[in-house]
Amino acid sequence: MRDLAAGDFKALVRFGVRTELLARLFHPLGHAREVGFEKIGIEEQRGRGDLTFREHLNYDNAVLAPLPVLSGSNRISAMRPTAVNAILTEMRILQAQGKSLISLMRGEPDFPTPAHIVEASIRALRNGRTSYPDNRGEKSFREAAAQKLERDNRLRFDPGTEVLATTGATLGVFAALMAMLNEGDEVLLPDPVYDAYQSPIRMAGGKVRPVRAEIREGRFVITEEALERAWSPAVKAMVLNTPWNPVGTVLRRDDLETITKFCERRNLFLISDEIYEAITYGEAAHLSPLEVAPALRERCVLVNSLSKTYSMTGWRVGYCAGPAPLIQAMFLALAQSSRGPATFIQDAAAEALTGPQDCVAAMREEYGRRRAQVIEQLHGVRVIAPEGGFFAMVDVRESQVPSNEIRKRLMHEHGVAVVHGAAYGAGGEGTLRVSFASGGENLTHGLDRLREGLAR
Repeated sequence: MRDLAAGDFKALVRFGVRTELLARLFHPLGHAREVGFEKIGIEEQRGRGDLTFREHLNYDNAVLAPLPVLSGSNRISAMRPTAVNAILTEMRILQAQGKSLISLMRGEPDFPTPAHIVEASIRALRNGRTSYPDNRGEKSFREAAAQKLERDNRLRFDPGTEVLATTGATLGVFAALMAMLNEGDEVLLPDPVYDAYQSPIRMAGGKVRPVRAEIREGRFVITEEALERAWSPAVKAMVLNTPWNPVGTVLRRDDLETITKFCERRNLFLISDEIYEAITYGEAAHLSPLEVAPALRERCVLVNSLSKTYSMTGWRVGYCAGPAPLIQAMFLALAQSSRGPATFIQDAAAEALTGPQDCVAAMREEYGRRRAQVIEQLHGVRVIAPEGGFFAMVDVRESQVPSNEIRKRLMHEHGVAVVHGAAYGAGGEGTLRVSFASGGENLTHGLDRLREGLAR
């Protein structure tokens, strides 16, 4: 136990922790040792917070729980922050105390957005492209998305009725779920999978039905038996992600045939999130489910964004493609929340999709070098080599220690932040997700700390 001075809390504020939330930041999550927080006093003087708290905290055992939410909505009470955001909050607390931490956690490329894309947005701004956009997406952007889908995925969509601009892929997934689900409908979700899918399903009135994956021959796979075990008469849709975050599997033709035939047999909608499609390694190559199963054309929505492929995470622009009736329903859902990305951003996105693609190849080659570095530098550690994306799963099942306990020990004792596999579902227990979205010294030193921590 220790007292925290006002300076500690000013540091927390600098790291982004809101002052009015500090007193509620720590509380137990069913843990054996409770975390207490005694508020001594808060003074705020003209925007400058002078904060004094007394903290009683055992960092070795504490976990961060979601902050209390003042809401009368049952849907909101079921929402949870993503694992990455929860761990980021924990990191900020430790960094504010002077702890040196290296993050191998986030899925954000460290490349600048390619110059020709930036220049396209500047031209658009200078040309006065700052008015309201077409709520379905600017015609030029929807045409560029349709052109890209035909060029890269061998799929044809009418840009006028079958393509929709979205503020990133997250909103595309949400709009698709809103268009498909009624209250109480169930959605099949691979387990493990990126944890941000669960809250939109619940927001749309749905319930999650995990499809437990298996590790076979060094890769995560979904079997027909697992699909049938997860199915119930209330299941209406399935969400798929290929390349698959966090596990790195690029679904092959036989994988997709198993899944799409199941969806056809059970008359399910399919949402295919393909944001990592351009980042594959070796012989692995992205296939869209519709390339394998054109019969699903009327029940499938493809979701994509420019965040990963073109290093445009902050631009918040994506697109969806699907049958006209579903796209119209998604448009109605989006119109209640987002009227689409800004016009000048859509102009830049159109340039990204139709302009030179050598930047994509260059980034993919660099990710390939980083992937090789992870495998080589973590010698003596079992790494499930990713086929796509920029995450590697470290297999720690032999330790018989819960992955979250290993994660916390690595952060607190060795100064490296990763995500525990169990954060992505029970099927991820016994693994750790390691990001190589950022390279250079951050990756090198982070891997050194990770190897050292896992060796003990």
